[in-house]
Formats: sequence, structure tokens, C-alpha cells
Amino acid sequence: MKKTVFLGALAASTVIAGAAFAGTLDDVKARGELICGSNTGLTGFGMPDANGEWIGFDVALCRAVAAAVLGDPSKVKFVPTTGETRFTALSSGEVDVLIRNSTWTYSRDSDLKLDFVAVNYYDGQGFMVKKDLGVSSAKELDGATVCIQTGTTTELNLADFFKFNNISYTPVTVQDDSEAQRQYLSGACDAYTTDASGLAAARATMADAESHIILPEIISKEPLGPVVRHGDNQWGDIVRWTFNALLIAEEKGITKANIEEVAASTTDPEVRRMLGLEGEMGPMLGLDAGAFKAAILAGGNYGEIFEANIGSSTPIGLARGLNALWTQGGLQYAPPFR
Repeated sequence: MKKTVFLGALAASTVIAGAAFAGTLDDVKARGELICGSNTGLTGFGMPDANGEWIGFDVALCRAVAAAVLGDPSKVKFVPTTGETRFTALSSGEVDVLIRNSTWTYSRDSDLKLDFVAVNYYDGQGFMVKKDLGVSSAKELDGATVCIQTGTTTELNLADFFKFNNISYTPVTVQDDSEAQRQYLSGACDAYTTDASGLAAARATMADAESHIILPEIISKEPLGPVVRHGDNQWGDIVRWTFNALLIAEEKGITKANIEEVAASTTDPEVRRMLGLEGEMGPMLGLDAGAFKAAILAGGNYGEIFEANIGSSTPIGLARGLNALWTQGGLQYAPPFR
């Protein structure tokens, strides 16, 4: 009897696991389109260009996932989400994946029943002020008004920072980056706080960028990355390993320009597995053998995507810093394709 009960429970758990395994991947394939939750508009990270084409660092990862799953990086629908609507959009099934500068935290991972499957940008919260405010440190902002987005980790970080330093502030709440910039530039607040990358992106769009400074203090850890619904392990693995493929491609010197040459000549076993030349890496996840090769072809390796959208040669001008590969002193480190 005990054995029968055990086998029945095992069969039931297998059915449940099978249902989760089918989930989002089948939906995306049947639809023929990936629905990616994006930002409402953050320069360099995610926004439509003058022709309505979505571009940016986070957008490139959405396109890489679409290429891996559907074989075409253009088969993506971008759904703009705010700090308050993004997780609801994911949980409700309105989007398949959320890739828009969202911080991995304990409560979001557990209480919201979401899975952060990678960190595509290591960041930290900072402050931007006008030069003529005469402030050189965030600790000098006692009594300041501060523009801050609702529904974000920055709200709690801000409160903790001012409390710890025994200084006061008045929050000016906004819904998204665009509103924050408008309020800040109009003088509705003395300082604007968000992830340091977001501040750099905002400043790059300002006509008088040199009149604004980003203060030196970084007051938090903000590991930003793609998010999926809890329980759909197959889909989480697909997004995770698509990102890992972009990292390993950079580590191995594989670029969008040379990938065909590499595929034709490489004897590196890991590269051969990743590009679908041997082994069953793609099919293990319900994808084609060349899925990860297609992901790299979509926009290049991680370094290429970084430099093209937010790197030192762009108006945003971000250094790799913590986002350099582990071989270059950074934190970006992918498990092996093995």
C-alpha cells in the first residue's frame, strides 16, 4: 500500500512538473512572438527610436531570447512597464519575461513568486544634482527635495540612507524615468535618485549635461536582471542560458562578425557545444541545436551589446566596471556549457 501511495504521489508530481515544463516556451512558439516587458523609455537600456524600433542594452537581451527560441530576433513585442506595473505584468502573464533594469531582492524572489535568472548589469543607487546647487556629497542633502520613482527599491534605500546619516528629505514621487527627468529639470526637486546607470542615461539626454553631476556616493547594491515567473523552470533556464551564451561568447572571443568562421573551424569543445556543433544543448531545453548561435548573432556577445548601447563611446559613457568579465576583474561569470 505504501508503495502504491508513493508511486501515485510520484506520478502526480511528474504531471505537475510536466505542466510547468510545457508553460511559457510552448506559448511563445505557438504565438510566434516573444512578449518582453520593457521600460517606458530609458536611453541606452530600452526605448523606441525615431522610427519606433526598440533599441537598448536590455532590448538586445530580449532579442537574443527571441532568436534562441524562434530563430528571429525581430519576433518580439515590447510592452512598456513602470516601476509599479512591471511585476504585475509578469505575474499575470501579460509578458513572457521582464527585462528592464529590475533589482533582484529577497522579497521579489520569494514573496512575489518570481525568479531572477541572471544579473545582466551590476549597479548601485546614486544621486544627481545641478552643479549650481553647490553640493559635492549626498550627505550634504539635508532638507533636500528628492525625485524618486514609486514601486522601486530606491524608495527604501533612500529612506535608510537619510535615516542612517541623521538628515531629512522630502520625496517627490514620480511614475517613471521621463517624469523624474521633467520634474528634476523643472526644479521640482533638488536631487534625482535612481540606479547610477539610469542617472547616466538621463544626463546623456539633457541639453546641458555638463551642468549636472552624479554625486560620488553609491548607497546600495542593485543587481539588475531578467525575471520570469516562479515554477516554469524550463523557461527560466532558456533565458538564463541565453544570457550565459552571450558572456561565454565574449570570453571566447566570438563576435557577431566572426561567429560563422569560428563555427567552421573551432576545435574548442565548449564552443562546439554552445554553437550546436556537437552535443544536445539546445534540444535539452526544447530549442533547436543552433539556438545559442542564433542568440549571439542577434546582437553580438555581451561586450558588444554593452559597448554599442551604454559603453564608453556612447553618450551615456558607462565603464564596464563590475560588469567586466571575471577574467578582466569584473563580476560577469558564466557557468560552463558542459
